[in-house]
Amino acid sequence: MCAGELSTAAHQPGATGAVRCSRGHSFDVARQGYLNLLTEQAPIAGDTAQMVAARAEVFAAGHFDFLTDAIVTTATAEGTVAEDPAGCAGGLAVDVGAGTGGHLAAVLDALPSCEGIALDLAKPAARRAARAHPRMGAVVCDVWRGLPVADGCADLLLDVFAPRNGPEFRRVLRPDGVAVVVTPRADHLGEIVVPLGLIGVDPDKESRVARSLERWLRPQDEREYATTLVLSRPDVVRLVGMGPSARHVDPAQLNERVATLPEPVEVTAAVRVTPFSPRSDVR
Repeated sequence: MCAGELSTAAHQPGATGAVRCSRGHSFDVARQGYLNLLTEQAPIAGDTAQMVAARAEVFAAGHFDFLTDAIVTTATAEGTVAEDPAGCAGGLAVDVGAGTGGHLAAVLDALPSCEGIALDLAKPAARRAARAHPRMGAVVCDVWRGLPVADGCADLLLDVFAPRNGPEFRRVLRPDGVAVVVTPRADHLGEIVVPLGLIGVDPDKESRVARSLERWLRPQDEREYATTLVLSRPDVVRLVGMGPSARHVDPAQLNERVATLPEPVEVTAAVRVTPFSPRSDVR
């Protein structure tokens, strides 16, 4: 991306529309409704269609409603988007690594004056996010190459189990904006990590998050949320299939291991939800 301002352009073949920058770069809006701003292959792969489908099924079953509720509570409690008594549109929420867009959609339901942008590296995720809410747009981009959002225009930024680009988060947030960052606790999914050969949570995770953000953002009151998921064996397969372990565990071997688990399978889901405010002493 050249960081030029984008505006709508004439219809392009094979797409429902396009946007163009002042330097003449043009980007198509796909038929599924998302905008693809990738100009070259990203150094890491986004989630596959199978991973995104698994995530959609897990979330549709309500297993992570507790997390969505925690995100909405944090976002609204922080007063990130002021409601306009006249009912006029206003406020922008940006979800980095939005996946299917479920968390952002819930936030938009709670903040009816707000509009949202779902950012993700994976086209399959953007396809779903583009349909997740009428006030949500979806964009395919690489977080490490910059966020396609203007300086200081975001009231709220969500980052749920996603890459954290501290300088970019600080750049796009308004001075009174808030970033809500969600990370897994060390015991997240702990009961199935060893039996299924999954990737566990790095014990240094909390300090790594701090190092990646605290130069640009100031942490506020952190809260922890945990619940016990009661899952069928197919639920467990989908739960594994939606996360990073899906790239490292052979599907046939996973099914064999899951078949040995007692059913229902009780699994701890545990997260930290931390609001951050932009530092005023950083430019």
